[in-house]
Parts: sequence; structure tokens; C-alpha cells
Amino acid sequence: MIGFAWLAILLAFLFTFTNGFQDASSVAATFISSRSATPRQGIIFVAAMDFMGALFGGSAVAFTISGLLALEADTHMVPVVLAGLLAALVWNLGTWWTGLPSSSTHGLIGGLVGAGIAAGGLGGVHWGFLEFLAPPHEMTGLTKVVVFLVVSVLLGFMAGYLMRKATRVLLRNAKRMVIRDIVRLNWMAAAVMAFSNGANDSQKQLGIISLVLLSAGLSPSLDIPMWARLGCAALLGAGTLSGGWRIMTTLGRKIFRIEPIHSFDSQVSSGSVLVASTLAGAPVSSSHIISTSVIGVGAAENIRKVQWSVGREIVLVMLVTIPATMVLAFGISLVLFPLTGSIS
Repeated sequence: MIGFAWLAILLAFLFTFTNGFQDASSVAATFISSRSATPRQGIIFVAAMDFMGALFGGSAVAFTISGLLALEADTHMVPVVLAGLLAALVWNLGTWWTGLPSSSTHGLIGGLVGAGIAAGGLGGVHWGFLEFLAPPHEMTGLTKVVVFLVVSVLLGFMAGYLMRKATRVLLRNAKRMVIRDIVRLNWMAAAVMAFSNGANDSQKQLGIISLVLLSAGLSPSLDIPMWARLGCAALLGAGTLSGGWRIMTTLGRKIFRIEPIHSFDSQVSSGSVLVASTLAGAPVSSSHIISTSVIGVGAAENIRKVQWSVGREIVLVMLVTIPATMVLAFGISLVLFPLTGSIS
């Protein structure tokens, strides 16, 4: 089982890399497309802030992820995590290839739930139904994850829409020289958003790594080792640098033509949602929050110029990702579990 544990950790690191070019690349989309930064400047800057966020962004989200499964840690957890990661990784690569800003978070959650059901039936997942009406910080299990995934994308749209309406009023008599100030503010907004994205995204993998280490007897507790945090931070930054151009094209050009003020509105609104979610310990989808904030900004600017077909594609992927990765992980589990010899 030790060998499977290290394989799961390696896959978690690989998933972090794909998470970089899937979710983190979305952070740079409006920043670059609005011409507030060159592609090279924007990617390097966002990758650096992602690295810092992963390194210093806390552990609340990690503990939410590590508490998602209700299985015996010593016999079930490692193969379940391995199957869930494989399903999420396949989904990440597939949606990246097609250029759709799918959610690494949705894929990972669906993968873990599908593998958990394969291992322990419905009792293999901590559903958290009893905590549904509890305050956000007291919610646990899948209920907390799903509630925040849904609410966060709605908030992304609403915040983007309201932010654009507010800046239109505030800047109605501004001269064109104000664009320079907006570009400078975009750098600050991009820094906050990338930092919060790095904190939220990396903790999902860190929660899995700490769970695997505990289950395999390689760690006495769920504490996150520094080598894991450094590895995830480096790979998240490297993923951002290497492969997010397809998704940036979708978010930055295909929804509507983005100017510096639109980028600022989107970054402030989506960044605020990301910060609040991370503080609440909720694993959310950066790419979907950013996508819906861009759509919200576009709707407030001119509803007729928004390419709603792109929005429909994004929503469809949002609805499909968790069920698809659940089924995929369940199928992988049927093959993988007998190989591990721990789950009949």
C-alpha cells in the first residue's frame, strides 16, 4: 500500500500542475486580454502570486477536502483517492484540450465521491446533510462543497454585474487619462485574485496528500508537511506558465471584447468571492467564478454584445463535470480496487 500511496501523491502533484493551466490560467485571462499587461508579463506575474498564495494561504480548504470521505483510513482511503485523482486528471486534460474553462475542483470532488461510493456505498461519503442549515464555518462534507460551488458562481455573476454598474456611474465624467490608473489598479487586483486562487486551489491537493500520508501510516496526523506545500506551490505556478492559452482565449476574447475597466471590474468581483470562500474553508472553482463575473460585467456593459453561447457552454460543463467524473471514478475503481488488494 505504501507504493500506491506515493503514486497517489505523485498524481496529486500532477493534478496540481494541470490545475495551474486549467484554473489558474483563467486568472490571467482578463488581465492580459484587456492589454493591462503583455502575455509574458501577465503570466509570470500571476504564476508568482499563485505560488505565494499556495505557500502562505492557510489550510482551511485542505481540511474540508480531507473530511469529504467517510471511510476507514487504514484500508480504504489510498485506493479511493487514487481512483478519484485519475478521474479528475482525465477530465482536466480533456476539457483543456477542447478549450473549455472546466473546473478542476468540480472534477476532483466528483472523482472522490464516485470512488468513495464504489468503496463504501452511500456510506462512503460524508454527505453533511444535517449541517445544511448551519453557519458556513460549521458546515461539513459534500453539502458544504456543493452549496459553495453553486453560490460562488452566482455571486461571481452578481458581483461582476453590480461592479460594472458602479464603475460606470463613478467614471461617467472621467477623462481618457484615467485608463492609465485603471491599468495600474488591474495589477493590484490581479495580485489579490491570483494569491487567493493559489491559496484555494493548492489546498485541495494538500488536503488529499495529508489524507494519503495519514492513511498509509506515513504521518501521525493530518498536518500538511512543508515539502508538500512547496511542491504544490511550484507546480501550480509552473502549470500557469505552461499551458493555459486555450482557456484564456475563451474567457478573454470569446465572451465579449474586454477593456481595462472590464478587467478591473471582473478581477475585483471574482477576487472578493475567492477570498471569502477561502476564509470560509470552501473549495470553489476559480475558473467558473471568473467566467461568470466576466459574463456579469458584459451583461452590465451591453447585454447584446455578450456571446451567450459561450456562457451556455460553460454552464453545461459546470452541470456535467461532477456527475461525469463520479461515473468515471466509479469505473476506474472497479479496475483499480482489485489490484490494490484492499477492497473487495
